[in-house]
Amino acid sequence: MDQPGLERARHWHALRGLARINWLSGSAGILWPSIRRLAEESNDQPLRVLDVACGAGDLCIALYHRAARRGLRLHLEGVDISSQAIEYARTRAETASAKVHFFQQDVLAGDFSSAYDVVYSSLFLHHLTEEQAVNLLRVMARAAQKLLFMSDLARSRLGWAAAYLVTRLLTTSDVVHTDGPRSVEAAFTPAEVLRLASQAGLQNITVVRRWPFRFLLTWKPEWGIFNR
Repeated sequence: MDQPGLERARHWHALRGLARINWLSGSAGILWPSIRRLAEESNDQPLRVLDVACGAGDLCIALYHRAARRGLRLHLEGVDISSQAIEYARTRAETASAKVHFFQQDVLAGDFSSAYDVVYSSLFLHHLTEEQAVNLLRVMARAAQKLLFMSDLARSRLGWAAAYLVTRLLTTSDVVHTDGPRSVEAAFTPAEVLRLASQAGLQNITVVRRWPFRFLLTWKPEWGIFNR
């Protein structure tokens, strides 16, 4: 999935498969309760939300529709290094009548040009080395004015077996079949994520397990000192 030479048809096929897996595992639902509360407290101002390494854009789109059904205003943006992913996400958002802005950027190369109320990333951390993970957390923390989320796989044998089975049940993409189990092998444990977040300068974070075989890291600037 990370290979730059992956042809467009196989890449889009994989993105469709991953979106299906995200839907089944309730990825948007993991993030929604806290985003909803902030949106309800925003005094009619749009809550600025950034999805880091957005891939297919399905989480942004799902959050947009959840907010729209409740009359809440979100200004949603998604960023990814892949031009093919951005193209796919824009097409998907247009089809779904979701107002989401997608843009291309290497999130590890430097800070974002704008600040956001909420910055989150889902199923991206396991693609990174420890050094890259620490850098990513710092970049996200500098952009997050109210809330930072990191949702990802938690490495375990049972999680590997589930990834092997589910990827084959939900998609015919050979890319996803390969990447699913490998992603679990490369994932961090919650204890490892706590250590990485501490190295990034984040204090008083919480890391809790979420179904299925995932964790959710949460941090608010008000919870602890962070050297911006």
